[in-house]
Amino acid sequence: MNVRRVLIGTSPGGESVVISDEVAPRSHDFVHTPGSGYAIVWDSPAELQLPFDGVDRSLEVDTFFPLPGETRFLAMTIPPDALSSSADFDAAAAAAEAAQYTPGAAAIFEADNPGMHATPTIDYSIVFDGEVWLALPSGEEVHLTRGDVVVLQGARHAWRNKSDRPATMYGVMIGAHK
Repeated sequence: MNVRRVLIGTSPGGESVVISDEVAPRSHDFVHTPGSGYAIVWDSPAELQLPFDGVDRSLEVDTFFPLPGETRFLAMTIPPDALSSSADFDAAAAAAEAAQYTPGAAAIFEADNPGMHATPTIDYSIVFDGEVWLALPSGEEVHLTRGDVVVLQGARHAWRNKSDRPATMYGVMIGAHK
């Protein structure tokens, strides 16, 4: 997933400067789940310090979800649901690839209710392109389109894409105590 990331910081003289302008280095387009991708655009520690120390923590994180007080800014593309029912979809290969690139994420998904999960985070999610449905365990679904914002507070949910094209979302996850 190509997300251009421009980092701005402060020079030793106190001037605002471009530190880098590049594609977010921690990103992946999934091979076994075509139309699915993600990028960890940025990661911040629980104890923020200014000016920026020059360390790109997004390259160092070893779990997909932030710890309490930490933040992650993510971009993700959700493929159409029809992909998983396609005859050539290899669920085992897709799961192995997801485990490699999104460590810890698979552990929160419910085996008996595909896609349903609850994260140890407060999430601010924005639909950037396409449309998705936020599914709740009660059976309620909320149809979301470009520009819609969802605030999730550790609640069980699933993202569904009932359309015929991928949907792109951006969001900030803030690690919370559960």
